Amino acid sequence: MTDILKAHDLCKDYRLSHGKTLRALDHVSLTVRSGEVLGLVGESGCGKSTLGRCLLRLTDLSSGNILFEDQDISRMNDRALRPVRRRMQMVFQDSYASLNPKRRIGDLVAEPLRVHPDANGKKRSRQVIEVRLEELMDLVSLPHSALARYPHEFSGGQRQRINIARALALSPRLIVADEPVSALDVSVQAQIVNLFTDLKEQLGLTYIFIAHDLAVVRQISTRVAVMYLGAIVELGDTDAVMQTPAHPYTMALISAVPKPVIGAHDERILLHGDVPSPISPPSGCRFHTRCPKAEGRCSAEAPALRDIGNGRQVACHFPLH
Repeated sequence: MTDILKAHDLCKDYRLSHGKTLRALDHVSLTVRSGEVLGLVGESGCGKSTLGRCLLRLTDLSSGNILFEDQDISRMNDRALRPVRRRMQMVFQDSYASLNPKRRIGDLVAEPLRVHPDANGKKRSRQVIEVRLEELMDLVSLPHSALARYPHEFSGGQRQRINIARALALSPRLIVADEPVSALDVSVQAQIVNLFTDLKEQLGLTYIFIAHDLAVVRQISTRVAVMYLGAIVELGDTDAVMQTPAHPYTMALISAVPKPVIGAHDERILLHGDVPSPISPPSGCRFHTRCPKAEGRCSAEAPALRDIGNGRQVACHFPLH
């Protein structure tokens, strides 16, 4: 399996008032394999969405490098990125805010088809666009009549299908889905996750699927990366991480999931204290202030993300696996 995206040592800093800096991403490295679903999980504010936006260059990096299909896109300007954007798209969390309420669905989904030329570098005709719009509605299981309606006429799940259709318009290879089901009812969540799965098989897509619901991540992901305070603390095959977590933070997250869903641990692990501020993170391991396994070394030395065998990586001095 080839690699479609490689990120190395990514940092993203935000300059705040009074000379302070918030480090949203702290030396993040990961590889995404072609055709896989990489789940990205962690508490709110851990940097998941920032990482997703940086990987697609919707947000500029402070440092680090990104290779997409062996092409370095780390410092590309908007003009150079334009042809690359055809092959990488994003589905956002808020299905309604992602759609202009004053425009019809057909206009919204057709926008990328009008902005980007076809494979021959030519502008698409109206007839070609109309045919493609009907194909996209079929892909996301919406009637063709939906193209003439407005966003407010649809449910949350239907609007997310529309956003997915727009992301598919240019036949991308990689889609970053930023918590696309978190605002939906449980039954609708399952429908959208099944849609993502069907589209992956049908179109050969690769996903980075961002979520905080581990049950959803386990259902759709082939590998999972766990983030804490701007850094990846564990990465590996989904079943292996869920069944035998190596990082204490991962174990705590999994223990919070109801037993019938995950089935990994009986005992609930409660983390004490609040998540530290990324403006002034703890020294050493960023998790040591809440970790039940922390020792003196943890507060003095930051653990590197290292291989522990079988494709597993963990950033912990004392991995539990």
